[in-house]
Amino acid sequence: MGTTVFERRRPAASVVEHALTGTRQAAFWLDDVQRPRYPELRGAVTADLAIVGGGYTGLWAAVLAKQRNPDARVVLLEGQRIGWAASGRNGGFCEASLTHGRENGESRWPEELDELDRLGLENLDEIEAASAELGMDFEFERNGALDIAVEPHQVEWLREAAADAAARGDDSVELLVGDAARAEVNSPTYLAALWNKRTSALLHPAKLALELARVATEMGVQIFEHSPVRSLDTDKGADAGSVSLRTAQGGVRSRQTVLATNVFPSLLKRNTLMTVPVYDYALMTEPLSDAQMREIGWQNRQGLGDVANQFHYYRLSRDNRVLFGGYDAVYHYGGRVRQSYEDRPAAFELLANHFFTTFPQLEGTRFTHKWAGAIDTCTRFSAFYGTARGGRVAYAAGYTGLGVAATRFAANVMLDKLAGLETERTQLRMVRERPLPFPPEPAAALGINATRWALDRADHNDGKRNLLLKTLDALGLGFDS
Repeated sequence: MGTTVFERRRPAASVVEHALTGTRQAAFWLDDVQRPRYPELRGAVTADLAIVGGGYTGLWAAVLAKQRNPDARVVLLEGQRIGWAASGRNGGFCEASLTHGRENGESRWPEELDELDRLGLENLDEIEAASAELGMDFEFERNGALDIAVEPHQVEWLREAAADAAARGDDSVELLVGDAARAEVNSPTYLAALWNKRTSALLHPAKLALELARVATEMGVQIFEHSPVRSLDTDKGADAGSVSLRTAQGGVRSRQTVLATNVFPSLLKRNTLMTVPVYDYALMTEPLSDAQMREIGWQNRQGLGDVANQFHYYRLSRDNRVLFGGYDAVYHYGGRVRQSYEDRPAAFELLANHFFTTFPQLEGTRFTHKWAGAIDTCTRFSAFYGTARGGRVAYAAGYTGLGVAATRFAANVMLDKLAGLETERTQLRMVRERPLPFPPEPAAALGINATRWALDRADHNDGKRNLLLKTLDALGLGFDS
């Protein structure tokens, strides 16, 4: 079994210790904004559309619902604060893909992949346009992304992806090998890079959530924070045709409901085992100096990610901090979401080690923030959609770490379904199908952790997948972040 570049090139322990001294346990993006407060729901209200969840999925649903019908009464309920969970903690990579990458889409929905790619790109274009049309500033940068090879076998993967793009006539993808890759971003670990120039953007995660909330309230949406929904009931008798949502201090009766709870427990039993929470960890550096920026290049400010099974993602903020995250995706027995899981020193030390392996010229840099968040992972790696309670309730979940852009697409799918519309979106097999559920405990923990081990072994064995991974591939099952 071989070693990886991150094991062969390790910084001194003192470098990592210095970098993590005094690092604040908090998501940088949420520290970087002023968050308005919305009231708690007290008493009973009625609505045409009730939305459960104040992350991107719920917020896009609110905005798009009001754009479709400005007179609709829309109420949004958030259990804590707007954008506090994944929507305020992610890396800010806004990807066009609706299928968690082209390879995953090709393996599951090959006959409609071109259509899915087109719809995903249109969705990304519409997010960019919304910045100007709705007067939102969420630091959107359409710089593209570099997929990085740091091991020889990964270079061949990039060559194959480049050849595939060329065969499809996609001239927005450029393969950079050796010095050409390091001319874009100067890391001694880089062997090659694939520059996807059209299908990826960066943004400020917390600002996107807060700006969507601001626009929604200006359109007339009522937003309530600290109002977790305890139950969902389909009314009968005189109120037949409506849905009742109960909170600790009040309730909402609505004609229709959108469930945008993602990683948190679903209000529908049918979705209990459809997702599992996987914890992802990230670090943010202090702002780099002009001299440090000259050392690493990165003039085109692309989002970066290596192509290993256990991969890192990283990007620049507006003030030239480096966010460095990923690699160590962790599942906890029982599938619970707990704040205590966010402080994991071993994960932060590992990330810091890998950061200085990637950029040894930045030794001496400190990390100002460290944080974690739970990703709603499903077995097909991309969101699934559906309706319940006679078509009065719509849901979407399971983005598996690639949902910043896909949440807007999901909001449109749910609104289409609630309106009884047959559209390009609703007719997709990807939208009509549900993934297989995860097994209950203890099988879930055993299976997920065995898969994590196998993925790590593959990274140490020139990417070769063992029998477990090949079997999961054949069954269309998996585990990713």
